[in-house]
Amino acid sequence: METPGSQSSLHRANLERVVRAVRMAGSLTQAEIARSTGLSAATVSNIVRELKDGGTVEVTPTSAGGRRARSVSLSGDAGIVVGVDFGHSHLRVAVGNLAHQVLAEQAEPIDVDASAAEGFDRAEQLVSRLVEATGIEAGKVIGVGLGVPGPIDVESGTLGSTAILPGWSGTNPADELTGRLGVPVYVDNDANLGALGELVWGSGRGAADLAYIKVASGVGAGLVISGQIYRGPGGTAGEIGHITLDEAGPVCRCGNRGCLETFTAARYVLPLLQPSHGPDLTMARVVQLAREGDPGCRRVIADVGRHIGSGVANLCNLLNPSRVVLGGDLAEAGELVLGPIRESVSRYAIPSAARQLGLVPGTLGGRAEVLGALALVLSEMGDSTLLDGAQGVESAAIA
Repeated sequence: METPGSQSSLHRANLERVVRAVRMAGSLTQAEIARSTGLSAATVSNIVRELKDGGTVEVTPTSAGGRRARSVSLSGDAGIVVGVDFGHSHLRVAVGNLAHQVLAEQAEPIDVDASAAEGFDRAEQLVSRLVEATGIEAGKVIGVGLGVPGPIDVESGTLGSTAILPGWSGTNPADELTGRLGVPVYVDNDANLGALGELVWGSGRGAADLAYIKVASGVGAGLVISGQIYRGPGGTAGEIGHITLDEAGPVCRCGNRGCLETFTAARYVLPLLQPSHGPDLTMARVVQLAREGDPGCRRVIADVGRHIGSGVANLCNLLNPSRVVLGGDLAEAGELVLGPIRESVSRYAIPSAARQLGLVPGTLGGRAEVLGALALVLSEMGDSTLLDGAQGVESAAIA
């Protein structure tokens, strides 16, 4: 056994720091590893050499700042991870390796509200099909990230809001999918996964504090504080859709009146335009028409932006994030929605917080949540399995 404070335990800890840094970033140069871990360049060089010899990492030539460098990433043979995203009308699955490369991805329509059992059946089938398509053995799957469009109780892991997913009430999505796939499953709501996806792959890269705002059938925010998703003790942090804008406003599905969601979510916004634009109107179509100059759609998009801006201003006053990323179909509206959001932020947020805020559209579109599910596995999985494959490293669990 390793003795705390011994040379072997210190070496093990340094190995873990390097592997964790590479695992979270996808790939790093040795200089970047040294900066992010605080280890000396010589120590990093020795550890990378050891991990490369053991088959844990791969090293490829690259350049940084015009100089030759070596890029370090986890080995393609180290394992694969799976992301599963349930939307209200779709199921999307992605398979990726530990170097942050997406190997296979597919989406298909599904009525998630109808039946949890049917949703899990479809997810199991699609995961199996995509893993097989990669040509990698199913036994190489290390874990699955699962996104659902509703709040997860942190203690029990169950979905409890019947108003959001009536067919899923009381289910434990992680346990259900673990039983079917036989690997660890990590679950979170779609807004948190959208935040993770944009943080790792999209518009949130480089930001330590950000909020990801998703406006769809509901409205939610994924909050990143000091580089970590903040969920709150009950798992309901980020329910920005239920900020009260008008106490005499429409009744919300949560039972209150005048929530932000009742002024911005698709289920409340589309009926405003359907009499003039037809019953099959979608938010994606509204955005498209607004970009083409339709005056009614432009007005609705601007109104939605101003209301979202009120919620963002509250976030600025409370959390002072450095960046807000707008996701979902609305992000495609560009300045048609971002301009009104900035207008409200400027009006209602503390001036210093408003000045420091960067407001940007998401770059991942509908893929943000499934890529966030991959990132969730990469952030939650331990390093021992990876390290124990290296030569000369004794098996030990991470404390």
